[in-house]
Amino acid sequence: MLSKQLKARVATPHQRHKSDTGSAEVQSALLSRQIEELAKHLKRHPKDHHSRRGLLKMVSQRRKLLGFLAEHAPATHDKLVKKLGLKK
Repeated sequence: MLSKQLKARVATPHQRHKSDTGSAEVQSALLSRQIEELAKHLKRHPKDHHSRRGLLKMVSQRRKLLGFLAEHAPATHDKLVKKLGLKK
């Protein structure tokens, strides 16, 4: 789980305006950070299947958000994928 300060640091570069916390860009960035942290955890604890299920749900949610962006704002989608360092 991310602390409030870390969430703010991750969300700030992706916000559309100062109080933006729910746009697809911000949600994708936060999910990406959570996915990274959970992947580290699973490398140390490979038998933690409950966390693995949570990781798969997060990856699926991020994929849906990026799909929405690709459909409605392709330029924003491309910039976000590059910023986050994703393959797609």
